[in-house]
Amino acid sequence: MMRPAVIDTHTHLYAAEFEADRDLVIERALQAGVQTLVLPNIDCQSIGGLLKLCAAHPQHIKGMMGLHPCSVGPNFHEDLHVIREVLYSGGFVAVGEIGMDLYWDKSHQAEQALAFRTQVGWAKELGLPINIHCRDAFEAIQTELMHPDFSLDWNPASGKGIFHCFTGTIEQAKWAVEQGFLLGIGGVITYKNSHLPEVVKSVGLDHLVLETDAPYLPPVPYRGKRNESSFIVQVLYRVAECLGVMPEVVAARTTANAIRVYGIGDAPLAV
Repeated sequence: MMRPAVIDTHTHLYAAEFEADRDLVIERALQAGVQTLVLPNIDCQSIGGLLKLCAAHPQHIKGMMGLHPCSVGPNFHEDLHVIREVLYSGGFVAVGEIGMDLYWDKSHQAEQALAFRTQVGWAKELGLPINIHCRDAFEAIQTELMHPDFSLDWNPASGKGIFHCFTGTIEQAKWAVEQGFLLGIGGVITYKNSHLPEVVKSVGLDHLVLETDAPYLPPVPYRGKRNESSFIVQVLYRVAECLGVMPEVVAARTTANAIRVYGIGDAPLAV
């Protein structure tokens, strides 16, 4: 029986946590029906590993390019210069992962905002979607995106991008989808006290994509272990349960959403 492929829209497959068994991790993902894996960039040091994986597995692995907000430091202007050169060389499906993170440290908020603003500008120039990291920073990101000199006026057909690992409120979710963004739903939806089931119900399947954020945030029953892309099946089942639909429906719809926003063409089918 043929079924629609699942796309892991956010996985750090190049991370050191996968050094010992990366090929096996990829094989397990393919066996689980995860036929496309999208890799976000973090900083200048992660570029090499990301590009190597994309070149080795062009059918199944796609890359983004950007500077993670937690990597915005004293030399972020130099880092942005390097990342811009790589991004503008072409071949990437999005600018990401970019955004703001005020959970650990608010002392670099201004620098994070400038880096975010700069990279969204690149996305507008290139007609690419963005992949947004947002932790304790929704209002700050909202302010940046809605600035009168910086309107959300690009890439309307495919969508503006994805709020990665969305954990915001129903009101924030509705604002994001009204602006043309999709919500990345990962392992957090399987956690006992998660409010994401209500968020998912409030926006519906047309505005969702699936992700793992591997090796981070493993779903139940894998909490405490290293996350990997094959575990996205647990996210798929939980979203289906929340919405009262078959898992195949969630797989087909979220895959179509990911294909549309990332412009990656038809994903292969898994047997």
